[in-house]
Amino acid sequence: MKLAYFAWVRERIGIAEEEVSPPAEVTTVADLLLWLKGRGETFDAALQAPEIIRVAIDHEHVDHAEPIAGAREIAIFPPMTGG
Repeated sequence: MKLAYFAWVRERIGIAEEEVSPPAEVTTVADLLLWLKGRGETFDAALQAPEIIRVAIDHEHVDHAEPIAGAREIAIFPPMTGG
């Protein structure tokens, strides 16, 4: 699946996107964020508080309990503000 990183998440990780194949036990958005957090210092810095991270699967915002099976693209970004 393709992961796309936005705003300060992208800046801290140091890449805009990548293709990944998470292990079989990574089944939800929450699992994915925890798996990513363990991939190194830059990921850990970007995902220090995974509960505030926003996620979209195939262009649709989802909850962290959402399954990731079949996802083509997962976008990961910080909380949005504005009006």
